[in-house]
Amino acid sequence: MGAAEARGTAARGRRSPDAGSLSRLVPWLVRALWAALPFTVGPVLADALDGASGPVRLLASAGLWAGWAAGMVAAAVAHPVALTALRVLAPAVVAAVIAAAAGGHRSALAAGWGVVTLAWVFSPAVGAHCVNGPAYPNERRHLLRAPGALLFGPLPLAWALALAGACAGPLLLAARQWVGGAAALVVGVPLAVVLVRSINNLSRRWVVFVPAGVVLHDPLTLVDPVLFVNRKITALQPATVGGESLDLTQGAPGLALELTLADEASLTLMKPGRRQGNTESTARVLFTPTRPGSVIDDARARRIRVG
Repeated sequence: MGAAEARGTAARGRRSPDAGSLSRLVPWLVRALWAALPFTVGPVLADALDGASGPVRLLASAGLWAGWAAGMVAAAVAHPVALTALRVLAPAVVAAVIAAAAGGHRSALAAGWGVVTLAWVFSPAVGAHCVNGPAYPNERRHLLRAPGALLFGPLPLAWALALAGACAGPLLLAARQWVGGAAALVVGVPLAVVLVRSINNLSRRWVVFVPAGVVLHDPLTLVDPVLFVNRKITALQPATVGGESLDLTQGAPGLALELTLADEASLTLMKPGRRQGNTESTARVLFTPTRPGSVIDDARARRIRVG
């Protein structure tokens, strides 16, 4: 390989300065958007609560401030748990604005600000920032897309039930609905905890580049993380239709990547109702990252052959 070609290969392996700057700016943008919520969304929610009884209004206001504070902490901390917190709280902001609008308290600013905040919280750049927070300096994590079967039904339902479970009991008790409030509190809070923990698994699914190779960490699909060592990786490339690869995408939308190995590797797949899982051997694995281009760039930078 000539010197000019080597320099070209190295340049392709590095991210452009503009892309790196944008990735660093996005978390600050989310922090700014979240910090402004009391001034953009707060007034319309305060108007919506104005007709409620004193205890309900006080508790709801305290809950809104607590949610905002939790979101500020999550926006400031790069961690998978923080990502889950933001992605649970941001839709709640939009839901609160919709509920206020349904009660006759409409605000274009509140609606627009809530939707923009929601969009940035769910951006791939924010996901990459959060999952790489606790990563070692010599590793790079890439978040995987949520399974398609969860996106259209189970996941929104789990979020709604978690939110209702956390809020219904305290609000009913504040409204002096003692029996209903106690029942909702006893049932709803544990349910919310279980559902949020399940949702948090989506923030713990990633493909990781480490010095030894590539690790696939997916608690929804694999019983244990799997390391594919560098010397056995022959290629990483966009998946083709009709291949014989082991499909670990779970129907996630977006571009799937195919990792090709020189020899077959054993993976223990999660199996409903079985604690030990189901072992499969394959030399080709499919997965769907949120940012396939960044995965390809990192693979190229680590001298993994890409297609």
